[in-house]
Amino acid sequence: MDKLIIEGGVKLKGEVTVSGAKNSVLPILAATLLTDDACVIKGVPDLRDSNTMLKILRSLGKSVEAEGGVATIAAGKNKGFVADYKLVSTMRASFCVLGPLLGRFKKAKVSLPGGCIIGVRPVDLHLKGIKALGAAISIEGGYVLAKAPRLKGSHMYLGGVYGSSVLATDNVMMAAVLASGRTVIESAACEPEVVDLAEFLNKMGAKIKGHGTPIIEIEGVKHLHGATHTIIPDRIEAGTLMIAALITRGDILIKNAFPAHLGAVIDKLQEAGASIVKAENWLRVTYKKRLKPINITTLPYPGFPTDMQAQMMSLMTVTTGISVITEKIYPDRFMHVAELNRMGAYIQREGPHAIVNGVKSLSGAPVMASDLRASASLVLAGLVAHGDTAISRIYHLERGYENIEEKLEKLGARTRREKE
Repeated sequence: MDKLIIEGGVKLKGEVTVSGAKNSVLPILAATLLTDDACVIKGVPDLRDSNTMLKILRSLGKSVEAEGGVATIAAGKNKGFVADYKLVSTMRASFCVLGPLLGRFKKAKVSLPGGCIIGVRPVDLHLKGIKALGAAISIEGGYVLAKAPRLKGSHMYLGGVYGSSVLATDNVMMAAVLASGRTVIESAACEPEVVDLAEFLNKMGAKIKGHGTPIIEIEGVKHLHGATHTIIPDRIEAGTLMIAALITRGDILIKNAFPAHLGAVIDKLQEAGASIVKAENWLRVTYKKRLKPINITTLPYPGFPTDMQAQMMSLMTVTTGISVITEKIYPDRFMHVAELNRMGAYIQREGPHAIVNGVKSLSGAPVMASDLRASASLVLAGLVAHGDTAISRIYHLERGYENIEEKLEKLGARTRREKE
C-alpha cells in the first residue's frame, strides 16, 4: 500500500484538463446492460471505480474492451443477473446495476453496496421506486432480490430525508425505460450526471423528458439499441482544481470543464474573492487578493455539492476569519476535520456544522484519508502546508481522480509515493 508525500509551498500555475465524470460514467456503463447491441462510451476515466464497474459488467456476461478512455461493451456468451458481493461491496455506485438488470431480465440479485464511510446511505429510495414499478423485493443474505414478470409504469415520489437521490433516480429511470406505460418520477435528482445518463438512454431509443428538472417523465419502449456517447467532464474534479489554484495562490486554466455545472461553487469562490474567467468549456482561476471567509450549506443540485464540502473546508482553514460549513446531505461527512486539525487547522464541529477559524498557515503532518473527498481535502491542505504531508490510504483518491498526481505535478506541485 502506498502513501502520498506532498511538499507544500508551491504556487500552482499552468493548464490542466479535466477527466470524464466518475458519477456519470458508472450508471452509464451500467445502462449498457439494457441491450445486447454494442455501446461505445468515450471519455471513460481510468479510475478504481470505473474499472470495478467494467469488472461487474464482465461478471454479468458482457464483452468489454477498454483502452485509451474508450470502452466498448457488447453481448458476451452468457447473460447473468447476479451482481456479486465481492465486487459490489467495494463501491456503492455499483448498486445501480439493479435497475437495468430488472428492466432487461425481469429479475435481479444485487449485493447491498459498500464504498466510502461517510455516514448512513440507505437504499430505501431505490427499493421504493423499483417496487412502484411492480417488482417484488426481498433481502436475503446481504442481497437484494427483485422480480417482476412485467414492469409497469407508475407515478412515484422519490424525495428523501435529505432531498433527492442521484443513484435512486438513475436506478428507477433505467428500470422504467423498458416498463410498459408511463412513469413519472417526482422529486427526481437534477444533477448533470442524471441528465447525462438520460441523454445516453435516449440515444439508445428510450423516451425520457424532463431530465434536469424535479419531474422526469418516461414512456416505456419494447427494446433499446446500441449507442455511442461521450461522458461529461467531472465537475467535482474541476472544482477541486479551482480550489487548488486559490489555496496555493496560483493561476490555473482548467480545460474540459463546464462552468454551467459549477454555478454554486463559482458563486461561493467569487464571494470569497476569487478571480474567475469562464467560457463554455473552460475556466481560469487566479488568486489576486486576500480571500474572505464564507458560509456554505450543502444541498442537492443546483445547490452547493456535498462532494465539494471537504475541499472548501481546506481552503477556509487558511482564510482569515470564521467560516461556517453546514452539511445537509450527509450530516456525518466530517471525517476530514480531525486530520485537518492535525495539520494546524482550527475546526470545531457542532452537529451538522463545522466552524472554521482560519489560521495563518498549516504544517505538514502524517494524515489518513477516510474517503474520496476527504482525501482530496488533505491533498489541497498538503499543497499549502509548510513541510511534507504524508497521506495514507490514498487508494480512496484513486477511486475518483484520474492521474491527479501527474496533473498537479504538471502545475508545479512536488509529490512522490512511498510504501507504507
